[in-house]
Amino acid sequence: MEEIREGNKEGKRLELQTNVIKPYLDQVYPTVSHGSGVYLYDVNGKAYLDGCSGAVTANIGHGVQEVIQAMCDQAHKVSFTYRSQFTSEPAEQLGEKIASWTPGDLNRVFFVNSGSEANETAMKVAIQYWQEKGCKGKNKILSRWMSYHGITLGALSLSGHISRRKRFASTLEPAPVLEPPYCYRCPFNLSYPDCRLHCAEQLETVIQRVGAENIAAFIAEPIIGAAGGAVTPPPQYYNRIKEICERNDILFIADEVMTGNGRTGERFGIDHWGVIPDIMTLGKGMSAGYTPMAAAIVSDRIIEVIREGSQSIMSGHTYSANPQSAAVSLAVMNYIDEQQLLNQVNERGLYLSRGMQQLKQKHSIIGDIRGKGLLYGIEFVKNSRVGKSPFPLSEKITDQLINQAMKNGLLVYNASGAVNGQAGDAIIIAPPFVISEREIDHLLSMLDETIRQLTEELIEKGVIENESCPSDI
Repeated sequence: MEEIREGNKEGKRLELQTNVIKPYLDQVYPTVSHGSGVYLYDVNGKAYLDGCSGAVTANIGHGVQEVIQAMCDQAHKVSFTYRSQFTSEPAEQLGEKIASWTPGDLNRVFFVNSGSEANETAMKVAIQYWQEKGCKGKNKILSRWMSYHGITLGALSLSGHISRRKRFASTLEPAPVLEPPYCYRCPFNLSYPDCRLHCAEQLETVIQRVGAENIAAFIAEPIIGAAGGAVTPPPQYYNRIKEICERNDILFIADEVMTGNGRTGERFGIDHWGVIPDIMTLGKGMSAGYTPMAAAIVSDRIIEVIREGSQSIMSGHTYSANPQSAAVSLAVMNYIDEQQLLNQVNERGLYLSRGMQQLKQKHSIIGDIRGKGLLYGIEFVKNSRVGKSPFPLSEKITDQLINQAMKNGLLVYNASGAVNGQAGDAIIIAPPFVISEREIDHLLSMLDETIRQLTEELIEKGVIENESCPSDI
């Protein structure tokens, strides 16, 4: 258990007695006891409304008995087999289930353990595909700034998340090259639709500079998550991206680690644009937090080229496709279908969106609200009534809000640093699909109180002006 040791005689520092390395080494974390539905409870009995599904992961809520039963049933049979020695019924059934959900010919599933691993695998498959076709120079993967694809070095190279790249920059590839479709702060100072999708057209320019003969794939999150707070591209954006990729013989990878498995109200985020990627990656909600599980889903066309060549994808991990995780993930996907949770995501999402728009009218530090389904981002500014001026990251506005929300019994997710890694504060609101309207009201009430408390503190510190000042009128 985590406990606090006494500091030195001067009392300058408290040391935590714990063997577990946590995100912040000097922070005391509550110890979770159990979860039920949309709530988590610590060992002291305090309830926390899980307003972000952990890391946008616990999509169907906590303590779902159908999933727990599937977990127990499989454990009584076999939990682990190595992928090069056996397949299993749960893995085969899960592959069939995913193929029944995915669009087009995305039918071949490579199981891994995390979203980072899924994106690493997608990179390798894309490069290998072109190698097997005899195009050995096509080995670059392009990506966007203001993106996040994972923390392993390959996935981090693809990520345009400046604050997460900074420490490891010397080891990373310069993959992010494209500006994001960030309409609230358009990088080109344009407005949709008069912009004519300049942010998508930029891909053509980049390809010309790099050379299509050198590019294997382009990767993007359908809705930008941790790097921007549910930044949602305008209509036809991905249609144009796919057209450019196809014309230049470049594969399109959709990173659905956060947006997949129903989170946005469609089975996959890219479905909102009616586009079929060549490779898709899943994670997080694929197992809804009940077990580590993720996947790279590859088109038949790509697999057939590899089958006719080396006959093996050069990737894999010890726990890939283990029967225990496969059985659990299958139970999660079946639960979503059986309970018709996609319909609920859309209904509850509209209800949540209306409530957040009311908060935006009430609080001037809310600059923008965006997203789809039950994936919403809230961006904070100094005063939305007079402009879009962001807070510098040194003010740690997002951290303050997250900490205050947790004190109030609400969990929200960090998405700060979108403005070139130097500024910009945002959070993600993404509760489990099973949330009720009453529970959404509770979420909004706690969020309202949290923002009020933060605003008062910022005024007291002189970070922002009181809204009654003439400059705010």
